[in-house]
Amino acid sequence: MTGTHKYTLAGCLAILFWSTIVAFVRNVTEQLGPVGGAAMIYTVSSLFLAVFIGLPNPKLFKIRYLVLGGSLFVSYEICLVLALGLANDRLQAIEIGLINYLWPCLTVLLTVLINRQRVSLLLYPALILAFLGVAWTVSGDEGLSLNQLAANIATNPTSYSMAFIGAFIWAVYCNVTKRLSGGHNAITWFFMATATALWIKYFFTYTPPMVFTTGAIIDLLLAAAAMGMGYALWNIGIIGGNMVLLAVLSYFTPLLSTLFAAILLNVTLSVTFWQGVIMVTAASLICWWLTKNK
Repeated sequence: MTGTHKYTLAGCLAILFWSTIVAFVRNVTEQLGPVGGAAMIYTVSSLFLAVFIGLPNPKLFKIRYLVLGGSLFVSYEICLVLALGLANDRLQAIEIGLINYLWPCLTVLLTVLINRQRVSLLLYPALILAFLGVAWTVSGDEGLSLNQLAANIATNPTSYSMAFIGAFIWAVYCNVTKRLSGGHNAITWFFMATATALWIKYFFTYTPPMVFTTGAIIDLLLAAAAMGMGYALWNIGIIGGNMVLLAVLSYFTPLLSTLFAAILLNVTLSVTFWQGVIMVTAASLICWWLTKNK
């Protein structure tokens, strides 16, 4: 296997790891609690990253990147993990996972707006398609219905709101990181900051004590490995892999994530749900295609 193929394979494995995060996070938070489980996941993930990526010297980074980029990263991760943990049931957790995958389209939109790029007008129908896909799934088995959509969101506005806000935060983070990182990667420090923030929330709010069983420990290690190894392998993949191929494959993550979540969480999804997932995936690919040469 050539060097390029090895790097590309690492990137592909990262995408597969990331696609399991929704299911693994939900499994852990069901057993250890939304906040405690999340804190444990990011603590163990930080250890994985410290081993496989290391702890880069903070002096390598611009202060603006550490403060702004770090704040956005921590905010996004907390929004996502708590939204998944606080979901009413496993089906709702999968819905929330799909809402999170609005971020590729939103990232493209922000990039176009910030850089004042000239882009095909087809970009905007693609963005509408992504939001339509999410609305299609959250509305339930009967297809798009504004009344049913509002009713379903009303059952857990906190989780839905955090997932939606998180997608916007990550889109901003992607644009900020590209400009401020200077080519350096502070992901390990950001994971540690996320873990610290979650532990502070855990100790300063009332939460039931965590009960560690063999199953909970196994699920915790799987979740932490999926997060930590996902970032570590992606970091390897983008160094020398086929970035065009990896970019295309990464936009299939909503589809893969939903598939893995349905299998691992033992949830049967309706045809209507899959239609919404395909809409979001297709919209992400169209957005990427329309801007990839720019």
